[in-house]
Amino acid sequence: MAAYDAPIFLISVAAERAGMHPQTLRQYDRLGLVVPRRARGQGRRYSARDVDVLREVQRLSQEEGINLAGIKRILELAGENERLEVENLRLRERAGLSRRVFTADAAGDVVAVPLGTRLRRVEQSNALVVWRPHR
Repeated sequence: MAAYDAPIFLISVAAERAGMHPQTLRQYDRLGLVVPRRARGQGRRYSARDVDVLREVQRLSQEEGINLAGIKRILELAGENERLEVENLRLRERAGLSRRVFTADAAGDVVAVPLGTRLRRVEQSNALVVWRPHR
């Protein structure tokens, strides 16, 4: 677990760092906006990431005039976007897309080849092809 995500702050410390009242943090927890982890004695523990999210909630509410339901949706979408970016990166690495390119082979089919590879050209034919339009 990264230090940024470590649940180390008591509610009073997190509230002070975020510039909020502890009761506001409790309300945000009940609404599901910022849900801290719980210590053994069921006390809330906030991470540095949680404090940053609290600050963003406050900014969106006060400066942008967004209600708490809208903020909750924004946070959900931001989390989903982050999850999808990680998944996209994982899939790209797994597929090796960063090391492949696509080209057409002699038959005209699209094929994947390693980066920097060239397909051999097929010798050109001297055959004459007659085109007749359909009537």
